[in-house]
Amino acid sequence: MSDFITVAKVGSLAEGEGMTVEAGDKMLVLFHHNGEYYAIDDLCPHQGASLGAGHLDEEGAVTCPWHAWRFSVCDGTWCDNPRLKVDTYEVRVEGDEIQLRID
Repeated sequence: MSDFITVAKVGSLAEGEGMTVEAGDKMLVLFHHNGEYYAIDDLCPHQGASLGAGHLDEEGAVTCPWHAWRFSVCDGTWCDNPRLKVDTYEVRVEGDEIQLRID
């Protein structure tokens, strides 16, 4: 079982926003959506754009800034074809720390 890594503090990420974080040797995006925190891979599988630079909509989908591919921040699925996914990571809040589990 992997340990959790602190990547941000509660309050550092506004509702409806995302931010790229480094966790171990990975670049991930942490999102704050509907009062919950979610984490997915930062790189779009299409051509490697940063999903952290994309727009998060009210439905919980982030749009890649290069070619508008949309991914659910809840489960990582590509909105146009759920057979394609980006990796997701377990998030927990301990006190005022937002932590991710990196396997």
